[in-house]
Amino acid sequence: MAVLIPPAPRPLTPVSRVLRLCLHALLFGLLALAAGRAVTDSAPRAGWVTAACALLAAVYAAGVRAPSVHRSPRAAAVWLASLGAAWAALLVVSPEGLWIAFPLYFLELHLLRLRWGVTAVAVTACAAIAGFLGHSGAVTPGAFLGPLLGGAVAVATVLGYQALYRESERRRELIEELIATRAELAAAERGAGIMAERERLAREIHDTLAQGLSSIQLLLRAAERALSEAPAGGARPAPPAAETARALTASAGSGAGATTAGSGAEVSAAQAAALGHIARAREAAQENLAEARRFVRALTPPDLEHGSLAAALERLCAGAPGPRVRFSLSGSPRALPTPYEVALLRIAQSALANVVRHARADRAEITLTFMDTSVTLDIVDDGRGFDPSSAASASGDGGFGLPAMRSRAETLGGLFTVESDPGQGTAVAVTLPLPLEASR
Repeated sequence: MAVLIPPAPRPLTPVSRVLRLCLHALLFGLLALAAGRAVTDSAPRAGWVTAACALLAAVYAAGVRAPSVHRSPRAAAVWLASLGAAWAALLVVSPEGLWIAFPLYFLELHLLRLRWGVTAVAVTACAAIAGFLGHSGAVTPGAFLGPLLGGAVAVATVLGYQALYRESERRRELIEELIATRAELAAAERGAGIMAERERLAREIHDTLAQGLSSIQLLLRAAERALSEAPAGGARPAPPAAETARALTASAGSGAGATTAGSGAEVSAAQAAALGHIARAREAAQENLAEARRFVRALTPPDLEHGSLAAALERLCAGAPGPRVRFSLSGSPRALPTPYEVALLRIAQSALANVVRHARADRAEITLTFMDTSVTLDIVDDGRGFDPSSAASASGDGGFGLPAMRSRAETLGGLFTVESDPGQGTAVAVTLPLPLEASR
């Protein structure tokens, strides 16, 4: 039936169970009272009253125990109609049947929609009034007030309970939404943290390990060229680097002009150059191994562990392969927070690596400038230059360095700029605002 409320899909709460038990106890208690009074008062129709009470109790118990009443609107309608018929029979034979109207109010309001439930309560109240008037034969205000007040109390109670239940459901749904939202936020924060850590590691690897390995590759290529340029007579095993140096010194001091001595000196010079390249490659590999271990421990870079930023930049310039790189310091040096030093060092490493690999420059200069409220790092070269707008959209390893440097600067609230034109060299500048404690 369309007028019936569909059964609630959720299981009963403890409060609902208690209210249902109270309703059962009220109805069976009123039926027992009506039958007991009929028997003890030796009413003329005591047997009919007892039978009607038993019938009403049986119909009610059957409906309570039948699962279909709680699931099927049609079964609930049949049950209500049966209860109404049994109650009408009891109301005809006993005036105490009037008391059963009160629990019936709650059943009707519970099983029917609000407007139909209120209508059923009104009909039940009218039936109770009619039964009372039929048995008493006198019209009194109590005959009307009792059933009507009982119905009004039942309607107010059910409406209040439904309002509280709806409010409780809204709060429960809100709590579930908040829990779900918190879980989503936590997942989003974890994802953002993972992405940020991936980006950080990508920058670190690009600015340190990748650049160091590129230097190793260049040095080893230089060693191959030096060995390939050696005369054929130098195919014999190369002496250790120390012995080669001593041989070079001895040959230079003796001034021997023999052809074999000159050939040996040329071979030794080529081998010494190759060994020098290889030694520098080994040093670069060792430094990058230290960097990798430092990443795992999440500590500062080895270049900053035992010295200042200026000293680390000076060592970087001195060890750069390829063009001549000069380092200059301007202003009054001061201690910077570790993130600032790491960012400036990594930017210098990445920019200088770009100079070595791409610029084909003869000279480069790195300048660290301390001002009152900021610190600036400039990397300038006289190489072939490039178009910054096209480099910003490049993909692959060649296009990662500039975005990584810019990201490092912007993470600390700094400004990153690149000025370059084809054939005009390149100037990279990064300015970081000093924190209050460092600017004093």
